[in-house]
Amino acid sequence: MRKSLRWLVSLSVLIGTVGSTGVATAADTETGATAVADSQSTDIKDRILAIPGMSLIEEKPYAGYRYFVLEYVQPIDHHRPWAGTFKQRLSLLHKDTSRPTVFRTSGYGLSTTPSRTEPTRIIDGNQVSMEYRFFTPSRPQPADWSKLDIWQAASDQHRIYAALKRIYGQKWLSTGASKGGMTATYYERFYPRDMDGVVAYVAPNDVVNNEDSAYDRFFETVGTEDCRDRLNAMQREALVRREPLEKKYQAWAESEGATFNTVGSLDKAYEAVVLDFVWGFWQYYGQDVCDQIPDAKTASDDTVYETIDAYSGWSAYTDQGLEYYTPYYYQAATELGSPTIKQPHLKGLSRYGYQPASSFVPREIPMKFKPQAMRDVDDWVRKNANRMLFVYGGNDPWGSEQFRLGKGARDSYVYVAPGANHGANVAGLVEAERENATARILAWAGVPAPAVQAAQPLARFDARLDSAVDEDATREHGLRP
Repeated sequence: MRKSLRWLVSLSVLIGTVGSTGVATAADTETGATAVADSQSTDIKDRILAIPGMSLIEEKPYAGYRYFVLEYVQPIDHHRPWAGTFKQRLSLLHKDTSRPTVFRTSGYGLSTTPSRTEPTRIIDGNQVSMEYRFFTPSRPQPADWSKLDIWQAASDQHRIYAALKRIYGQKWLSTGASKGGMTATYYERFYPRDMDGVVAYVAPNDVVNNEDSAYDRFFETVGTEDCRDRLNAMQREALVRREPLEKKYQAWAESEGATFNTVGSLDKAYEAVVLDFVWGFWQYYGQDVCDQIPDAKTASDDTVYETIDAYSGWSAYTDQGLEYYTPYYYQAATELGSPTIKQPHLKGLSRYGYQPASSFVPREIPMKFKPQAMRDVDDWVRKNANRMLFVYGGNDPWGSEQFRLGKGARDSYVYVAPGANHGANVAGLVEAERENATARILAWAGVPAPAVQAAQPLARFDARLDSAVDEDATREHGLRP
């Protein structure tokens, strides 16, 4: 009886109800429904804040939009919604309730600078952006890391969608790039009735964690042979000169107060950064800047050190550089998987090889890998994908293991932008694929047929909104999607 009473009281705090799936959904209590109904004719901010559990952090002006940074009360455990809550940040780029809405997540933290994803521009709609659970400040206290998994995060999105759908009643699309594209896919797998379409950019699909030969084949053929040789030589030289360059690294770490407790030693961090060099080059740059890589044979120690820093980032595997990314590495070590590549040109020089994701998580956090998680998602996509678009970059290492469609897929597509890196998008596709992808996004959003047939974005390009960089992308490099 006491447990039942606690459950009811907690639900009133959560302002959610438990559906048939056991997931806390948006409030449908008499009070909550009345609050939303009574606010239909009021200012959009008032309507949003009438949602039980929603609060305002700040509003920022932007021409043509209203931009809100918000907090929403979420269950720590959607299986047990009475067992505690936390506040999750989200943002809302409001255009008009008569327009469709894009639900976007990076899979990391939340940038509070107004920005617009490519699908949002294409459909000229509203955009909701969610901070992934356990990225600060959206982290339960105390942090029970076992509650960080892809189903719990998808359930966060489901509750936000259900709460806002009362106001934004038109079609909804989900999107994200890299880990955000993975997140959009997992959301679709667990809540396939929520969204009217999915646009997932450069989303890795590591179905079998210990089988990574696709990455080795990628690095054997990407770009020109001359470019590959130039990059490999620079990477090898950084290990040949390990002793003098580690002294420079040590001096830098001392000057910055950087420590290496999580990874274990400066030597391990040094090698991890060097081993990321070639990957980082193709992920963030490409063939067109290969001639800017110095000749390793004639380069000074300073030049080798600075070149590795420019494409990998010496701060990436310090405790300070890893702290922000702990939720990602935890997920990579428990569900998502992480790549391992052989790099035969480093034979005899590499002491540790590609270190597993668990090496970058503080030791006090327990971890156990669940191989069935990615196999389940992959199988579901192959058999059930409906109105899903996957976009990859032809020169992006993360695209070596892609989502693929099976006979059960409907109105779904996998496209590769030639020569593109980890920033691949619809605009970079070949003409026929670009037009079809644009038309499908418009159609999924419920845009009238003439605009769909034109297959052009409905909103003009805005350099401030459409070129904004995600908060997580502005941080140190490192091997992460």
